[in-house]
Amino acid sequence: MVITQLIRNGLVIDTEPEPVVLGHADVRIEGDVIAEVGPGLPEVPGAQVIDATGRIVLPGFVDTHRHTWQAAIRAAAPDVDFPGYLRRVIGEFAPRFRPEDVHAGNLAGALECLDAGVTTLLDWSHIQLTPDHTDSAVRALRESGVRAVFGFCHGGDPAGLASGARRVREQLPDASGLVTMALAALGPEIAGPERALVEWRLAGELGLPVTAHLGHTPEGAADGLAFLESNGLLDVPTTFVHALHYTDEHFKRIAANGGSVSLAPVDEMNLAMGYPATGRIRAAGIPAGLGADTVVCSPGDMFSLMRAVHLLERGRPGGAGLGFTTRDALRMATIEGAEVLGMADVVGSLRPGKQADLMLLRTDTLGMAAAHDPIGAVVLNADLGCVETVMVAGRVVKSGGQLLHHDLAAVLAALARSAGAVART
Repeated sequence: MVITQLIRNGLVIDTEPEPVVLGHADVRIEGDVIAEVGPGLPEVPGAQVIDATGRIVLPGFVDTHRHTWQAAIRAAAPDVDFPGYLRRVIGEFAPRFRPEDVHAGNLAGALECLDAGVTTLLDWSHIQLTPDHTDSAVRALRESGVRAVFGFCHGGDPAGLASGARRVREQLPDASGLVTMALAALGPEIAGPERALVEWRLAGELGLPVTAHLGHTPEGAADGLAFLESNGLLDVPTTFVHALHYTDEHFKRIAANGGSVSLAPVDEMNLAMGYPATGRIRAAGIPAGLGADTVVCSPGDMFSLMRAVHLLERGRPGGAGLGFTTRDALRMATIEGAEVLGMADVVGSLRPGKQADLMLLRTDTLGMAAAHDPIGAVVLNADLGCVETVMVAGRVVKSGGQLLHHDLAAVLAALARSAGAVART
């Protein structure tokens, strides 16, 4: 039986093709799909009604790059640079993770997303120490109720990479479920060209998009891009994570090859990786989304990321970035992020026919009251406390400001046990 839900009298913000305030309107949901958006929609007998009076209704956020398993080591490296992060997190903490620690981190991290209105995330998972670690990560994503792309990254030998990826692909064979798959590649700048060749060709064989950290240094950025182009690897849909050190000419070539970019503005600045190239990326016509990356040194909510990218772009010397607006920031957090993940026909806006992934934000708080520009308020003023209701595929996962369907005390207790275990000296 298909359930009808009516969200009544909310202040609706849509994001496709560009963010716009539609005014007070209703949203009708049939099963897991948005059916209609407009003022004064007719009553539907038996429909479940959500009163959105005094609330902003908008699409769920899309996080395009997050190492979700690291929820158990939050703020473990708040003041280090990128080499320090690699030593502390990848060198010291990661080898201590047991499968149960991965499960605890992924479940808590995914619920953290839902709590903050992030309904879709790409989980860039580089903790595949054993098949049990991998299974724990995927199981936690499924249990959470979030919509997720599981980015499988295997740091071992090519044979282990291939067998592990094929094994996960059997579990996630297509895009029909809430959890789907991508290949999270180490890439030419981190693992070298021979390894990258194996990664991209494997992704092509399995019909998977690639997401990879690229553009870390000026020299590595140029050489890595040339390698991908010369070997025809960019025929595989590729997301360039960070993309910090490309020239405008490089960005034109990435755009011509259909590439996308994921930016992590807080992480990039905090780890001294480089200044986000937000304006130049988008000027080249490249879809650009936002990602929390890691909570070891960054916030885990999209409000912080939107504010950061807005501030950093508009703060360029000489007013060079003043053309970037709060609408641009919201677009990156929603429909543009969905474009990055290849899911723009599924999520990211309130277009009828898309999945019903959305949220309701309170406006009856001192921090949100009397807002003259609702989009500006969402980007510059809203926070986690405003997120009252969250829905994924028509299923309400947060209501009245509280997450549903999970024993949060048990989730937090498991996370605390994991944090204690992996932090041992």
